[in-house]
Amino acid sequence: MIIYGKQVSLYALEHFENLIKKIYVTKISILPKELLKKYGPKIKTIDNRWAQKLSHGGNHQGILVELENIELPTIEDVKNSNFVLILDSITDVGNIGAIVRSAYAFGVEAVVVTGMKQINLEGVIRASSGAALSLPPIVVPNILELLNELKQKNFKVYGADLDGKGLKEAVFAPKRVLILGSESRGISKRVKEKIDEVYKIEMKREFDSLNVSAAAAIFLYRMSDGVK
Repeated sequence: MIIYGKQVSLYALEHFENLIKKIYVTKISILPKELLKKYGPKIKTIDNRWAQKLSHGGNHQGILVELENIELPTIEDVKNSNFVLILDSITDVGNIGAIVRSAYAFGVEAVVVTGMKQINLEGVIRASSGAALSLPPIVVPNILELLNELKQKNFKVYGADLDGKGLKEAVFAPKRVLILGSESRGISKRVKEKIDEVYKIEMKREFDSLNVSAAAAIFLYRMSDGVK
């Protein structure tokens, strides 16, 4: 696995030494002195053409990091969490990464992605500025089965939808699940039937909705602080 870009690469180098296999830089000066000393033998200087090839034409900013495969969470890990986020058919890598970044910041313990067979983990790690290294999402094909199992574990399930109650006064259970749907279709009908309470973000001006990653950050902030 190769990630690239200055912010995400430096985050990985500073926090995940055990995962680092190789570091590629176009200029040695891009690395702080302490990281040069720490990773010396693993650092290789390459030209921009090679860097472009390794990043498949992406904006590498002069630094790429080859990582060991990270350990992904399991269904049991999800069920043993207290604060779970489920993305119902949200498939855009940029949105998933931005949501994972907020989820990690606000204390989510497990992120579940449904509606796809596999996830572009490298892309999500980049889009999350490295947060997905600490909180990697898990792809679950049968979301209804998972929700049934979570309910058996005394989770309360919340959904974000324009037809819901106002989020400001919401109070959340200690074992809680937030479900977010795609911007185009929202939460699917079958999943919505499993939700205990639905909330919406009240707008100061008339407007359809926020980008799903922006809405996620607001919901997760409230859910991190509004536990009864």
